[in-house]
Amino acid sequence: MPVRRLPSLHAVRAFEATARHLSMTLAAHELAVTPGAVSRLVRALEEDLKAPLFVRKAGGLELTPVGRVMADGAREALDRLHEATTGVRLRRHRRLSIGVYGHFLSRALLPRLDDLTSSLPSLEVDVHTSTNPLDLLPTRFDAVVAVSALGPQAGLVVRPLMPIVTVAVASPRRLQSGPLDFAQVPMLHTRPRSEDWRRWLDFAGLKTIAVRGGSSFESASQTLEGAAADLGAAIAIEGLLQPDLASGRLAIAHPARRPTTRYFTLQYEMRLSADPSLSAFADWLCGQFEDEARLAMRPATS
Repeated sequence: MPVRRLPSLHAVRAFEATARHLSMTLAAHELAVTPGAVSRLVRALEEDLKAPLFVRKAGGLELTPVGRVMADGAREALDRLHEATTGVRLRRHRRLSIGVYGHFLSRALLPRLDDLTSSLPSLEVDVHTSTNPLDLLPTRFDAVVAVSALGPQAGLVVRPLMPIVTVAVASPRRLQSGPLDFAQVPMLHTRPRSEDWRRWLDFAGLKTIAVRGGSSFESASQTLEGAAADLGAAIAIEGLLQPDLASGRLAIAHPARRPTTRYFTLQYEMRLSADPSLSAFADWLCGQFEDEARLAMRPATS
């Protein structure tokens, strides 16, 4: 392939800006250089091409026929260069900071991170977990995965990931002798979700059964570990059970599925909605849960 003999890119930029404005002063302002520098670059390009590009008149500049051809070509070449460099910059994602509800991270996000790496290999994500909703504020991170209602929130983009539907679970060993007697089975409790048992029992038509004290845990993940160890039955979020059900560590203990008005949502500040790295992550994550998100858009009951 023959070596290209190209003019100076600085000279081409100076000429293209001057051709658009028909003014070296305005071109200099656009390029943040002096009019003298623009003049020298244009003259150098004319010498390189061995042809005048402008007719310099008292009323201003006018392109010569050669100048018009060169202006069209320079504009197209610079536009294509801009598009190419923009594409490269967009592929160089910045590192993101994502706040995540801990139970969602372990059961739903971590198993999908290999897909994130293969889909967006240049995107790096730092995750920060908490069980405290006050820690998961969009103002503290690029985005958060948190539990909330759907609907507009001032200054935020809120995208649904998964509806929260609760079910009763127990170890398969405890279910071998038949359906559970919820009046007798030990009840395991997740302290941040202290009303789960009462609400599920009422929904399941078991209103006469009292909620009894029993082992309690600081996180939903620990509660499920207790149930898998056969300490008792637990209330779990259905959408986050797949790893435990697939491994046979847990089983659904009753057919009642209690829908709620709460969802796992991805939230970020509206001012970041055009950020290419965050947009790429958000589209990837929402794509992972698009079936659950469609369920989330249906009306739910308390």
